[in-house]
Amino acid sequence: MEFPAASPSLSLHLPPNFVGKPKPPFQLQILGNNNASFWCKTLCTQTPLSASNLHSTSFSVSRACTCVDESEQEPVDLNNSKYWIHFVGIGGCGLSALAMLALKQGYEVSGSDIAWSSFMDGLQEAGARIYIGHSVSNIQRAKNSTLPNAVVVSSAIPQDNVEILYGNSVGVPVYKRDCWLEKLTQCFNLIAVSGTHGKSTTASMLAYVLHAMGDDLTAVVGAHVPQFGGKNVMLGGSQTFVLEADEYDGSFLKLSPYISVVTNLEWEHVDIFKDEEALKNTFRRFLNQIRKGGHLILCGDSQGACSLLNHNKQATESDASICTMSIPSVELCDSDSYKITSYGITSSNEWQASSICPNSEGGSDYTLNHWGFPVADISIQIPGVHNVLNSLAVIATVVAFTNDERKLYDTITLLRLHLKNFIGISRRFEMIGSIYGCQMCDDYAHHPTEVRAVLQAARQRFPFKALLVVFQPHTYSRLAALKDEFATALSDADQVVVTAVYDCRETNIWNVSGRELAASIIGPQSDYIPSLEGVVDKLVLQICKEPHRDIVVLTLGAGDITTVGPKLLNELKERS
Repeated sequence: MEFPAASPSLSLHLPPNFVGKPKPPFQLQILGNNNASFWCKTLCTQTPLSASNLHSTSFSVSRACTCVDESEQEPVDLNNSKYWIHFVGIGGCGLSALAMLALKQGYEVSGSDIAWSSFMDGLQEAGARIYIGHSVSNIQRAKNSTLPNAVVVSSAIPQDNVEILYGNSVGVPVYKRDCWLEKLTQCFNLIAVSGTHGKSTTASMLAYVLHAMGDDLTAVVGAHVPQFGGKNVMLGGSQTFVLEADEYDGSFLKLSPYISVVTNLEWEHVDIFKDEEALKNTFRRFLNQIRKGGHLILCGDSQGACSLLNHNKQATESDASICTMSIPSVELCDSDSYKITSYGITSSNEWQASSICPNSEGGSDYTLNHWGFPVADISIQIPGVHNVLNSLAVIATVVAFTNDERKLYDTITLLRLHLKNFIGISRRFEMIGSIYGCQMCDDYAHHPTEVRAVLQAARQRFPFKALLVVFQPHTYSRLAALKDEFATALSDADQVVVTAVYDCRETNIWNVSGRELAASIIGPQSDYIPSLEGVVDKLVLQICKEPHRDIVVLTLGAGDITTVGPKLLNELKERS
């Protein structure tokens, strides 16, 4: 049965045995008490919530989170907006978002880091005191002896940091990021978006869509989102909290999500996890944190993600096969279980994308199927098959969250509309500018799978342009472990420039460099240029020799490679 639609590109095809006539305007069925305060006055236990008590926000009092020094601390009353919170490592994508959230809530915020980052610009503009370098003086007011009410520490900061040691010595509660996230989210209906790749885009897309559908939610992600007002947080008054849940250092293990999303899983953060099995074990622990009566949204095309179910006691009822991926979307028999929904491009998934093709917006169009039935035509304006998967994760999550089959028609209608309007996030295939025949793009890709995905998206977006990739390896440990995979992924480019390693938090005990990576790339011309200034100089000369050649300069990496595109564009404009 086909329902009328606003335009041919947004046609719905809901099967008659799934939904009846179109329903009245959609209303989100928000779980929880909408009158509850944003901050809980006490720390709460991680006792799972059953389906019958999801409307309650009454929890028993637990001890404070384990601090960096593993001492017992009194909990901070986060209802007191006069409190001062200091963030150590404030320039990182994770901690900067928590600092911005505290600023939006009205707290006094300060923070320190070893170098300036783009995240600090917005924090300083919003009123945070930012310090470059770590010092006891950063957590002392000049005119008196007042100290912060809490110190929050990034996972990347060593425990012998001078600000942490001083805070502990004078009795200031010190919280690692995982403990702070637990405090922030435990009284909410938390949707935690996890996975090796795609977390930021999926979490941002999900928050944008839910907000556009009428949920006044709170969201925290690890990237600037233009549709969040250019920030990396969204502050609202409902009981919904969308969080990018990071596996680094196990920081998501204190969360208690109502819905968990796993976009994919493969070996990453090799400085933390010795192998893929160690990473999988951490994710299995994360899945065990899902609240009773909750939901797991999982990419059925990811072998690593599917393998989690085989060892997870709460989700082994279906004994899902990694290869065939047949997972029921029904509540399991065990009283401690949760529902499971799969999505992907293969037909065995509950939510599936078929007939994927490029569209005029530079993104993708596809047919959305539910258990094999075509349901709707979906259009997104961000390129790449990986973003089709990200949008499927959002669709599956919103349907699970609203949890009302009678309103499915309205849910899908609004999903189609708002997915089409999502424009993406910073450093994810971000257009920097163009001059002559040269288009410059920047992306955060720093893992071989991400590199392959970005190059596929670039071929889709610019099918007739040559791809010149400038890649900055991020951490020696990752390059040493995945050098061959990087070389294979980069071989899909037409020309490659590899820079020196961005040596974040590491020394080079592996005796590896970008030179070895450049030499191992087979196919395209590959050069090793260690300094970013040298890269800009080389590309300026090369492009000026052939100014009208159709070319895409794609800068990739999680370090300061993002500065190359704007500098290159300015140099070329000065010479034009």
